Amino acid sequence: MSKTMVSTAVAGVLLALGSHAAIAAPDWGKVPKRDVHVFHPGVTPIEWATKKADHSGTAGMKKGETCAGCHEEKGALNFNFKRLADKELEPKGAPKTMTFPVSVQAAYDAANLYIRLSFKAPAGGADKGDKDNEVKATILFADAKVPQADQFGCWQSCHADAKTMPGADDKKSKYVAAGAYELVQWASKGNKVSDGSVTTERKMSGGTTGAKVEASKAGDTYTVTFTRKNPGEGKSLPFGVAIHADHSHGRFHHVSLGYKLGIGADGDVKAVKQ
Repeated sequence: MSKTMVSTAVAGVLLALGSHAAIAAPDWGKVPKRDVHVFHPGVTPIEWATKKADHSGTAGMKKGETCAGCHEEKGALNFNFKRLADKELEPKGAPKTMTFPVSVQAAYDAANLYIRLSFKAPAGGADKGDKDNEVKATILFADAKVPQADQFGCWQSCHADAKTMPGADDKKSKYVAAGAYELVQWASKGNKVSDGSVTTERKMSGGTTGAKVEASKAGDTYTVTFTRKNPGEGKSLPFGVAIHADHSHGRFHHVSLGYKLGIGADGDVKAVKQ
């Protein structure tokens, strides 16, 4: 049953339970937090990332090194953000905040996997293409058939000919050559949850995760908790996070590198059994 949204000015106020019945939440006080830094990627699709003339990390990628293994140092990112913000890689203009942390927690029980994201969504974006939604939060889970998803995270779904890329087809969405990403997204207007996929195209519905969402805002901090069916204990899933802040849309999000979520298994983020 839906609950009426109350004022977000009150710290810790409930934003939404979506259109689903409430689910017993994990004891988040017993679940470790792992900060994942998201960043504005500019015009750096998979074609750019795998081209030696553009990206010096291609040699390491060919050896099997992960993007996070190269670019994450002491919990932060070592990118040349000045380059990411210049006209070559961001012709429309970069946001004032190029990177920020997202706290990630995960838990599971026999039926469900729970993922909790906490973050401060920065203002100062150069693009405000989504007039309806101030903030969106997305998680992508790659299956075993997505090429090199363990290395590249969600970059395999990002291509130079997709909409919002310079000179690209406005009707072309994200896609992968093989396999699929499960896509779950929360959007602030109407507290909408999307359960979709990325295969030969991106679809915002028709997914199979059974995703539900709860969201709250305390001061300037959003907390978004996704509940989806448990993919299976003992699995380690490639996943990535994207935050659209300040009414941004398309490629003007802040995204994470690729990480592993361990469900009773090893991972960069380990889900705690409840």
